[in-house]
Amino acid sequence: MPDSAAFPVQPASLPFYQPVADECALFEHAFNHRLPLLLKGPTGCGKTRFVAHMAARLGRPLYTVSCHDDLTAADLTGRYLLKGGDTVWTDGPLTRAVREGAICYLDEVVEARKDVTVVLHPLTDDRRILPLERTGETLEAPDGFMLVASYNPGYQNVLKALKPSTRQRFLAVEFDFPKADQEIPIVAAESGLPESRVAPLVRLANALRALKGQDLEEGVSTRLLIYCATLIRSGMKPERAIRAALIEPLTDDADVRAALLRVADVTLG
Repeated sequence: MPDSAAFPVQPASLPFYQPVADECALFEHAFNHRLPLLLKGPTGCGKTRFVAHMAARLGRPLYTVSCHDDLTAADLTGRYLLKGGDTVWTDGPLTRAVREGAICYLDEVVEARKDVTVVLHPLTDDRRILPLERTGETLEAPDGFMLVASYNPGYQNVLKALKPSTRQRFLAVEFDFPKADQEIPIVAAESGLPESRVAPLVRLANALRALKGQDLEEGVSTRLLIYCATLIRSGMKPERAIRAALIEPLTDDADVRAALLRVADVTLG
């Protein structure tokens, strides 16, 4: 088991997050030195919860942006809108975060359009500024502002890859699914299911994760494990909960689904 000092008692007001390495210390160092941070890891491994936990721990407001193909630079920075017959400038989440000295978290940043990453460049070097061409302002980021981005390297391709010129502006930390002895207490704490009953689910999840790259694009996330344990905790039969949370979300292929169910039967006995 990891050293107990790595798992400090958390105030009830903080979003639950159980560290698996030195990621909390790295985040604090990045924040204290006004450095941007990039989180790399598979879907559902805890990146978003980690950012929420650290924002609360540092006492900073948090603006989260889920990036997608239609996200534009104006969606981040702001635009003029008609209000009551007047044209009024309305800040976007990135601009609000800069003005307030908040943390801005760009989830799956590689999904955003290329003009979005260009907007980030002045905020990710020693200038720490956000030029707003439409208003003529140039905002200087206060000490409390921090830019955090995340992406899943497993989904990258030639068309959706983070350019080196952008990636090398960030510190980076790699996330993965926790080891079994770390994941069991996480799932138990989040779902309320006893650790003794969570352990077989984690064992199954790891067996399914081993199939990634064969018949599966992605393995079982910690998030799905928590969903499964929550269903069981509420009284659902384990077999039904496993199918709904750990099998069906992974594939639409009937043959693959049948194979995964066989893996579940063998793993759980």
